[in-house]
Amino acid sequence: MTPTEQVEIETKYDVDEYAILPALHELPGVASVAQPVELQLQAVYFDTAAYDLAAAKVTLRRRTGGEDDGWHVKLPISAGERLEIRHPLGRAVRKVPIQVVRTVRVHVRDRELVPVVTLATRRIVHRLLDAEGEVLAEVSDDEVTSTVDDVTESWREWEVELVNGEPELLEAATPLLLAAGAKPASGPSKLARALGDRVPAPDSWTLPAKPVTADLFHAYAGAQVKAIHLRDPEVRRDLPDSVHKMRVATRRLRSALATYRPVVDRETGDQIRAELKWLAGELGGARDAEVLREHFSTAVDAQPVELVMGRVAGTIDDHLRRVYKAARVEALAALESERYFRLLDTLDELLSKPPLTPDPPRKAVKQLPELLKHDWKRMRKAVRRMESAEDIAERDHELHEIRKAAKRLRYAAESAEPVLGAQATELVGRAEQAQEVLGDHQDSVVARELIRQLAVQVQLDGGNAFTFGRLHAAEESRGERSYWEFLELWPSVKVG
Repeated sequence: MTPTEQVEIETKYDVDEYAILPALHELPGVASVAQPVELQLQAVYFDTAAYDLAAAKVTLRRRTGGEDDGWHVKLPISAGERLEIRHPLGRAVRKVPIQVVRTVRVHVRDRELVPVVTLATRRIVHRLLDAEGEVLAEVSDDEVTSTVDDVTESWREWEVELVNGEPELLEAATPLLLAAGAKPASGPSKLARALGDRVPAPDSWTLPAKPVTADLFHAYAGAQVKAIHLRDPEVRRDLPDSVHKMRVATRRLRSALATYRPVVDRETGDQIRAELKWLAGELGGARDAEVLREHFSTAVDAQPVELVMGRVAGTIDDHLRRVYKAARVEALAALESERYFRLLDTLDELLSKPPLTPDPPRKAVKQLPELLKHDWKRMRKAVRRMESAEDIAERDHELHEIRKAAKRLRYAAESAEPVLGAQATELVGRAEQAQEVLGDHQDSVVARELIRQLAVQVQLDGGNAFTFGRLHAAEESRGERSYWEFLELWPSVKVG
């Protein structure tokens, strides 16, 4: 059975044994309250021995006794809001099914998942209905008993979870429940309360008011590592644009390790960059196929109907679907590899113990302009090589190198924004424009080669390759437009 997903929006309250639920039908939009339903819930929570999931505010449990029996994974979205992914119960009891493990793999890697908490909950559910009988929210009165390391603890709590209602209903419920004797929950979840101080404290590092250059690297690198953690489960669930976003995070981090070489140990940084390049490459095949499919879905339609000879769009799409499927299999295999797990461990260490050079720290406001100037000069060198190219192939190659330099300059400027402000923001915009124009050019180069290969195959199969020739010419034209757009844009890409 395919897993299901839903966004869980709820608020929790601590109450004593004598508290009585107030008149819930008085809440705005609530026409009636259904007869209460009593449930006896049993849940076993799994984590690593070091509580890696709990530290990341992720929960993984096997629950029975309710209306949603199964394996549940909850991923944080924002305060009071989590994504819940439900998998079928299956036969496994003490061992987490592999499809569930993969949902949290970025946090647990190849470490063993073991039972850490057992919760027994007597739940009385009150469903709040509107005038048409639709469920707006559920108010649960829970009597909970937790068992951790053979130690038990009991408490009572109220929980209000939106179903089809609006967030305003939660807001209105708070004063009503507080007036009835409730208090804001002491923890974000039952699991957090049960584990108490067993969970390691999260990293509380923040960017200082007057940072040195290494601080800017730490902040920017931290944001990219967080993005990788966020995108990993999305890639595994095949969410739209997830591969692209994860790949961008790896590229941003790789670029930062190069830009900040004056403050980050070069040998260590280059080793991490090599591994990030490997990961981006493993994700690249699926991403390239996505881009080409999206482009050709409209490019063929743009051709005059009378000039589309044969099954052109279908031939292209069938090929790219096969490429995407095969590339996705390879990408998922990479995300299940020991090499990837060790890279994630290395990124954790990069943030906890940044490999800085022994040089005396310099104020970021003084050193950052130098770093930006260095990356701009790198881009200028690539432009000069392009200008002296002897043929189209060499020119196209150098345009691709310029694009990579533009991305590095853009990411460097992004990292400098907390200190340099509008000056860095303007550079981000200019470099991004150059990157996008040259990205369009590179896409045309890749598209041309694909169309040429497909045209040859169509011809060999006895088909008509006429329309493929038109598409190839259109891609050449797109590449030339991008080339001239960049030449017009380049003088505006300035540092200082």
